[in-house]
Amino acid sequence: MYTAHPDRYADMPYRRTGRSGLKLPALSLGLWHNFGPDRPVETQRAILRRAFDLGVTHFDLANNYGPPPGAAESALGEFLKSDFAAYRDELVISTKAGYLMWPGPYGEWGSRKYVLSSLDQSLKRMGLDYVDIFYSHRPDPETPLEETMGALHSAVQQGKALYVGISNYSAEQTREAARILGELGTPLLIHQPRYSMLDRRPEDEGLLDALDELQAGSIVFSPLEQGLLSARYLDGIPEGSRAASDSPFLNSDAVTEELVGRLRDLNDIAKSRGQTLAQMALAWVLRGGRVTSALVGASSPQQLEDSVGAIGNLDFEAEELARIDTIVKQ
Repeated sequence: MYTAHPDRYADMPYRRTGRSGLKLPALSLGLWHNFGPDRPVETQRAILRRAFDLGVTHFDLANNYGPPPGAAESALGEFLKSDFAAYRDELVISTKAGYLMWPGPYGEWGSRKYVLSSLDQSLKRMGLDYVDIFYSHRPDPETPLEETMGALHSAVQQGKALYVGISNYSAEQTREAARILGELGTPLLIHQPRYSMLDRRPEDEGLLDALDELQAGSIVFSPLEQGLLSARYLDGIPEGSRAASDSPFLNSDAVTEELVGRLRDLNDIAKSRGQTLAQMALAWVLRGGRVTSALVGASSPQQLEDSVGAIGNLDFEAEELARIDTIVKQ
């Protein structure tokens, strides 16, 4: 029987999400690649328990997380039943709909039929009556935005979601989505973009500015750039790493000698801050408070602990930020 650590809220900072009443931990746990039948059940359980004991109260999923699709939600459903049933009201659980889940014209994208059917399936897999946040995972180029946002609004009206968000939307699409949702009476709570020291599109393309204007929150994925911003690649490509595999998200061609040199320079700055490179990368996206939370994955409790260690130093000197910019943009 699992009993949560009594001091689980002692150290983790919680940040208000936009202008809502919801606070998220500075670090949230993403269940993208490490929760499914190909991973040891006890390891999955240990990661979730350790996360909650460290104050990581937000578990982020999507209908297609696994592999295979749906597996992460099914796995979480088992752990919610066995370990976290007594703590449901202390948890923020999110899921998404947008990517391919079943054959035919109604199995992906943003139609009302797909979005609401997907949510029903997600709730069934997790054994939940509702999720705290439900996202449109990507914009649909063929379905009117009014229909997709209307489906999110219906999820709230039906009591199947408390809040709604979007992911992978441009600044312009985000503003329009927020306008539609506002007119319906369901505010846009949060956006989930990809963002890291090496991928600054949310800054460069005005998304963070749009979220500031809309007073919406942000939770960023891939803040470690698929593991590049960790110690794994400081000496090139190690065996068993994502870049050494056939992963579509990071291939060996991306890990050039020039990039490895820049990673080593960034690691030197991290050392001077008393952090690992991964910890500094997480602190960087959280700097200044513009980002509500950073999503981290974990293949072990120890890896999760290293990530959570980032909260020990979230502040940067102007000189440090300038040095990081010089290294990244050279």
